[in-house]
Amino acid sequence: MTDPATLAEEIRGEVGRVLVDLDEETDSLTIALLTRGHVLLEGVPGVAKTTLAHAFANASGLSYNRIQMTPDILPADITGTNVYRESTGEFELQRGPVFVNVVVADEINRATPKTQSALLEAMAEEHVSIEGETLSLPSPFFVIATQNPIEMEGTFDLPEAQRDRFQLKLTVDLPSADAEQELLAQFDGNPTMDADDIEAVIDTDDINAAREAVAAVYVSEAVQQYILDVVAASREHPDVAHGASPRGSLALLQTAKACAAIDDRDYVIPDDVKSMLVPVLRHRLVLTTDAELGDVAPLEIVEDIASSVSPPESEGISEPPVDEAVPDASESDVAHD
Repeated sequence: MTDPATLAEEIRGEVGRVLVDLDEETDSLTIALLTRGHVLLEGVPGVAKTTLAHAFANASGLSYNRIQMTPDILPADITGTNVYRESTGEFELQRGPVFVNVVVADEINRATPKTQSALLEAMAEEHVSIEGETLSLPSPFFVIATQNPIEMEGTFDLPEAQRDRFQLKLTVDLPSADAEQELLAQFDGNPTMDADDIEAVIDTDDINAAREAVAAVYVSEAVQQYILDVVAASREHPDVAHGASPRGSLALLQTAKACAAIDDRDYVIPDDVKSMLVPVLRHRLVLTTDAELGDVAPLEIVEDIASSVSPPESEGISEPPVDEAVPDASESDVAHD
């Protein structure tokens, strides 16, 4: 399965057998997976954040571990350590729960900054060091961290620099009345249904092939300039002390390409970029003191930026000029020899 659109449809359909009205969030997780990103998932208790992550991992055919973050959890509890075996008189490497494809860091803001940093280092490097030995993490490696926005006592907010390492921030809202009614009817007939009922509909080969297809999506100079203009507007907004970094620009580029591929297109349009503005930018904005005192929400600022920056015209964004055509694999290999 090399087609990202088909891959996304398969995952969405399988996850939807258990979870109701979470198609958009499921697609966003697929986008992050296909662009090697990580996700910060926020929502009040009971809206199926962890179940969504577990169901997504199962549908993707990936190994999964959930780490319940607490103030007393140590970096070694995540990465692993060497354990002394009295029977052999030797130390034995005990790998931590991070050695899986999908790691769910549940309530990441309950862990201390030191422990948070250990996980975020694994996200950035895709390997960990245990007592001087560097160990690679499985591929693909995907971190989904959850946060509860209403309980702040005994928590440690992620610093701005650490939040920036998450490609997307998604919010799982309370369901609508119709969706909750459908949920009740679904579980009334099968009260034990959970993420373990989800079956794998793709495998790692499918993911790698879809990643290559996403990487090949064309982005015109006009759309690239639109991304730059949006990011520049985030830095110049009067309510923002620090706007999106170049990592944010790259996240917009990559996720827009995945959006296009999932929509069965091989080129990016401005609407692809627009659809990713909120999840890519809102956690990257550092507001001014006046904006914070005035209860200005990052979402309002992103929406203001989206309305203030004009997208490019559609002409010329669907295919590269002949002299800019991307070389095929064989030509690329020759160029690197």
